[in-house]
This record gives sequence, structure tokens and C-alpha cells, in this order.
Amino acid sequence: MRARDVAAMLAVTLTAGGPATAAREHAVAPFAAHYLADWRTINVGTSDIVLRADAVPDHYLYTWTMTARGIFRLMYSNDVVQRSWFSVQDEHVRPERYRGEQGASSVTIDFDWEAGRVRGVSEGAPVDLKLDDGTQDVMSIQIEVMLDLRNHNLAKVFHILDKNEIKDFVYTLEGPARIRTEIGELDTLVVASQRAGSNRVLRMWFAPSLGYVPVQAERSRDGKLEFAMRIKTLQR
Repeated sequence: MRARDVAAMLAVTLTAGGPATAAREHAVAPFAAHYLADWRTINVGTSDIVLRADAVPDHYLYTWTMTARGIFRLMYSNDVVQRSWFSVQDEHVRPERYRGEQGASSVTIDFDWEAGRVRGVSEGAPVDLKLDDGTQDVMSIQIEVMLDLRNHNLAKVFHILDKNEIKDFVYTLEGPARIRTEIGELDTLVVASQRAGSNRVLRMWFAPSLGYVPVQAERSRDGKLEFAMRIKTLQR
């Protein structure tokens, strides 16, 4: 499996954000988080997510970079970089643009909400799909889930654009869990995500005290752990 595909699968269900400001209840606070990535029991690289506020109020740029290390750097010499530009309206995220790249491979997507279409190019193939309300890209969904957790209204199903297809994912809030991390012992909420008919499950640990920043994520297949990300540092 290509590194970019692993990143996309995790991006669908990881989320991050910060506490609301006093002036803007729905604002998302900028942050930068650094994670260690493991494939089964082997460390394969690092992952960094950065949220920045745009010049326009309630508009943001969210960037995720995955970097292979050690022997895996020989196989995946190019970083996986994903970016999403979005706005926050009425406590919900509305994606505007998505860009993903790994070496010569790229995905470029634009959301035309007025026309109700999502258009672009995915690995050289044209994309032109019907755009339903609430549709997210694989990055913007992270912020949407964070807002839902903060507002105690996590949706059960999300429509997510992944490359050239809009897929439905089922989300389940499994409950609280206290875990130890590199940045301290934290109370978290555990959320599981799974595409209908898939044998893969993504499970995430979000820390409310940190504005629902994800501090841990694990992907399993048929109950066996495949891929994990664990937080190393957080800047806010």
C-alpha cells in the first residue's frame, strides 16, 4: 500500500482543533501537532498536522504531511502532503479546495457549492460529481468531527470525497478512555469509523482538554492492528 493511501485512510477519521475563542464561539484555534507513525510494531515515519487561520474570518488552511524514515525512506522518498482550504459556517465545515500530492502523483479538487458540483483531477483522471450538503474532503472531515464532538452531536454517517469517489463512512462514539501519551496522561473520547462493508476500522482518541486534538489513532483489519499514530508534541 502506498504511503499516500495510508495517509488518506487516516485522514478520513483523524481530527484536530482548538478551543473556541471568547470573541468567536465557532472559531477553530490554530495548532501544530507532531506524531510518530508505526506499521504494526515497526516505526515507519512521522506525521505533522498544522491548522492556520486564513486572512478571511472563519476561513482556514489545514495541512498534513507524512514523512517516511529509515529503510522506508528508500521506498517512499517523497513526502505525502495534503491541504484543505475550508470555512466554518453555523458550526459546520464547508470545504472549498483540496490538494494532495506525493511526488508526481497528485489530486486537485474544487468544491462549487453554488453549482452543486465537485470538480478536479485525481491522478490524471477528471472528477465531476454531484455535491450534496455536508460533503467533506479527507482533510476537512477532521475539523467537522472535532466540532461535532465539541457540540455533542457527532453524525452517524459522513459523505467524504476520497480521490474520485464520494464514500459513506459510519462513525461511532465508543466512550471515554484515560490514556498515557508523550504529552501527559489524558482523558479522551474514543471514536471509531468504518466504511460500510469494509473489514478495516479506524479508532481515534480525542482529548477534550486540548480542544479535541487527536492524541492517538489505530487502524485495524479483522481485529488485528495494522497502523498507529501517537502524539509526540503539540504547539498551540
